Amino acid sequence: MTERTQPPVLWEPGERRRERANITAFARWAAEHRGAPAAAADDYRALWEWSTTDLDAFWSAVWDYYGVRSDTPYDAVLADDAMPGARWFPGATLNYARHLFTDRDDDAVAIRHASELRVAGEWTWGELKRRTAAIAAGLRRLGVGPGDRVVGYLPNIAETVAAFYACAAIGAVWSSCSPDFGVRSVIDRFAQIEPKVLLAVDGYRYGGRDFDRTGVLAELRAQLPTVEHTVVLPYLGATPVPDALAWADLEAAGEGAALDFTPVPFDHPLWVLYSSGTTGLPKAIVHGHGGILLEQLKNLHLHLDAQDDDRVFWFTTTGWMMWNFLVSVLLTRASIVLYDGSPAHPDLGALWDLAERTGVTVFGTSAGYLATCMKEDVHPAEGRDLSRLHAIGSTGSPLSPEGFAWCYREFGDRLWLFSTSGGTDVCSCLVGGVPTLPVYEGEIQAPALGMAVAAWDPEGRPVVGEVGELVVTRPAPSMPIRFWNDPGGERLRDSYFAVYPGVWRHGDWIEITDRGTAVIYGRSDSTINRGGVRMGTSEIYRAVLALDEVVDALVVDVPQEGGGSRIELFVVVREGSRLDDDLTRRLARRIREDCSPRHVPDAVRAIAEVPRTLSGKVLEVPVKRILMGEDPARVASRDSLANPAALDYFTRMAGGAD
Repeated sequence: MTERTQPPVLWEPGERRRERANITAFARWAAEHRGAPAAAADDYRALWEWSTTDLDAFWSAVWDYYGVRSDTPYDAVLADDAMPGARWFPGATLNYARHLFTDRDDDAVAIRHASELRVAGEWTWGELKRRTAAIAAGLRRLGVGPGDRVVGYLPNIAETVAAFYACAAIGAVWSSCSPDFGVRSVIDRFAQIEPKVLLAVDGYRYGGRDFDRTGVLAELRAQLPTVEHTVVLPYLGATPVPDALAWADLEAAGEGAALDFTPVPFDHPLWVLYSSGTTGLPKAIVHGHGGILLEQLKNLHLHLDAQDDDRVFWFTTTGWMMWNFLVSVLLTRASIVLYDGSPAHPDLGALWDLAERTGVTVFGTSAGYLATCMKEDVHPAEGRDLSRLHAIGSTGSPLSPEGFAWCYREFGDRLWLFSTSGGTDVCSCLVGGVPTLPVYEGEIQAPALGMAVAAWDPEGRPVVGEVGELVVTRPAPSMPIRFWNDPGGERLRDSYFAVYPGVWRHGDWIEITDRGTAVIYGRSDSTINRGGVRMGTSEIYRAVLALDEVVDALVVDVPQEGGGSRIELFVVVREGSRLDDDLTRRLARRIREDCSPRHVPDAVRAIAEVPRTLSGKVLEVPVKRILMGEDPARVASRDSLANPAALDYFTRMAGGAD
């Protein structure tokens, strides 16, 4: 990897910001009541080290400070610290949803929402509670109880949020897919958990186009034999679905019911999330009520720094863990903003318009979206009143230093830009934002509290100032309690603990700097190693995307017969540009100068689009395997892709057609 020099500081919190931050008050309380270092309120590193060494004290502090309610007392904080197999808070019985609705003002706004199909609107806490109670009662009438699975083929709208809260309230297990998922992708996910009830919409609108999903629903019902009831919300207003219960009738059946909460054990399943599923069946990742409750209380208060007057937006669909993160924001006193539709319709200003219209204070998005706005010369604050916006969150892939610089050019030094990295596996960040620390260009502020993150070399030794494997050396409550249909835990062990037994290997390259910041260099299984010089793909993308003519890119290192390998760079060029000899030379020069001479590609090819998963991740490893001659049908599940036709180019190339 390339050697890093200390980057410029782009933002530092003022004294008022530090004093107001939730983490400051928590650190002082923890120092007084739980033995945290006295300097913890002013020294994040000291607070983090305490949080990852004295796990009992830290997580019991989160429990008590945020008033977690349990119907029965817990026997221990961490009864077994083995990984996998850690046992947290045995004996406790609680309910995630109860903490959402405790001590709420019925007249206060909980959710602001907008979509391409509906005019913008609001739900108060009173409305949210009433609708959640009605859905919960309706589901109980359908025979749904604790442990039963309820699946949602639903968009990011307020009814979906209420449906999830209703499932949590009765102890049912929630799982969701976005309605843009194809039949096979949905079946690959939902069939594993054998759902009892399917909640769905009849269609959706995206990019100004309507997509009728009634035909897909018919196929889902035929291939999900355990589904006893299908409930359909007429979101698009398409053809009615035969033999399905209308959403309005589900709610009417429970109208006027009280919102009751079923106490469940700490590790009772709350939801099932899924890995991307590009190869084989997606892993069905099970998280528990208590683990997610504690993790999100910590993450949303102490790292997101959600305050009473915040309006938090994150662009996501229900098929990405950021949706679960967003709906958990209501565990704090902040409100949330939902959007269902294309971020580029009618143009790339759509989300910034939404931010102005709804008064967003924390704007969450992907690094890719910010990079696109930068490349397309979008100026968010031009002609818009975004004065309420004080923070931007970025995740999904590494945000380049140029992306950092663009945000501060557009918004000035009042902006707190926090980049995060974590994943579906823990439904949170491993490294992310800290409101009391400075922001260095291109760097993530710090490892998250309670996450014993380190960079390890191949021999399992920690390194600082060097790139290593991202590992987590101590358990955390939101680690998966299990994978569905993995009774012996073999898939769980193989996924995270096979490389370093007893230590979580996340699969990313990370550098922990001597300042305590972090840099993610991409997936460790797609790293390019030339002559002992390892290069993360994110570094190559940064160099390539610095050229105005290039709007997207993919790079792979393909082993060759007889030894050696061949670096193939694929670029999407801007409309009106072309990949000629001059651009190819400039790409090579940029990579040589910014990365290393060893990583100059052997070939550069123009493609129409980069293949990505439904959550936006680039398919580096599947493309590499296709070019190595493996069967494309086995390498990547096309239904798990946002643009499956993008793989056809590589299939033709592997067959000698290109």
